[in-house]
Amino acid sequence: MKRTHIVLLVAIAFAIGALLMLSADFSTYDTIDSAKQKQGKFVHLIAKLDKTVPLEYDPAINPNYLAFTAVDSLGGRTKVVYHNTKPAELEHSERVVLKGKMQGDVFECKDILLKCPSKYKDDKKELEKTVNN
Repeated sequence: MKRTHIVLLVAIAFAIGALLMLSADFSTYDTIDSAKQKQGKFVHLIAKLDKTVPLEYDPAINPNYLAFTAVDSLGGRTKVVYHNTKPAELEHSERVVLKGKMQGDVFECKDILLKCPSKYKDDKKELEKTVNN
């Protein structure tokens, strides 16, 4: 191979690597208080559903409106508004990852990821029983 071909291949590999790095999601998890300081910026929150406050969801009136209160691990609270259908296991999830923006005191959520480690606890107990026997 000619030296120019090698240089060209290295340049192409570098360009592909740079594009992949730029397209990656570098966001970190924020607390509710830090998200309030980043008004209008896209953030990820890890929180729990506050089960003492009822959900605002009525699919007969508007199936694409869900509102609830979220509490983070530091005790920060915020109202979350999600303009999509309610995730099926939201009430049973131990933690949720909320992706969106703070608009005043309300978190405008674009995506909800449910974290439910309890469903793996039974599998772990069963695995321990089979290993110990």
